[in-house]
Amino acid sequence: MRALFDGYPGVWWIAGGWALEAFSGRPRPHEDIDLGILRSDLPLLRAHFRDTLDVWAPSSGGVKRLRSDDRIRADADDVLPEDGEQVWLRAGADADAPWECDILLGPGTPDEWHYKRDPSIRMPMASALWERDGIRYLQPEIQLLYKAKGLRANDDADFAAALPLLDERRRRWLADGLTQTIPGHPWLTRLT
Repeated sequence: MRALFDGYPGVWWIAGGWALEAFSGRPRPHEDIDLGILRSDLPLLRAHFRDTLDVWAPSSGGVKRLRSDDRIRADADDVLPEDGEQVWLRAGADADAPWECDILLGPGTPDEWHYKRDPSIRMPMASALWERDGIRYLQPEIQLLYKAKGLRANDDADFAAALPLLDERRRRWLADGLTQTIPGHPWLTRLT
């Protein structure tokens, strides 16, 4: 992933199960890799991949190609469908070309991370990401807050793998976030 984003001027990170695996060191099977950027940085992403990959916007109504020469500097709200929260990348406009990656578009600014389900939950961007070998990852407590809504088997496995490694500060932050957004969540009793 580092090579894919080499020279990209915006903030990017790995999220999802891979971020938690990097933190815990406990491997598990993954269906994909979740990359994240700031929604406001979509023009930077489109410019970065202008000559290599096409950017597509999935939505409930289908998938729309964001042509590289079509308002490349336009804000995300001006080119994405109303329910657009991610973009997909692939080489060319050929419908048979494989998808290279899925990039989640997060709210916030280069200085501050915002939780998309409750914008009152915020953290300095420098604190929301951690880095290993030149790759940035979403902090485990943030990723677990996202995963808490689904409560799939892999979400519980990721929580179980990360929990023993969460210090008191991380546990308290996650417990506060869960209390605010999903009161009564079953992970709360294990966090305290």
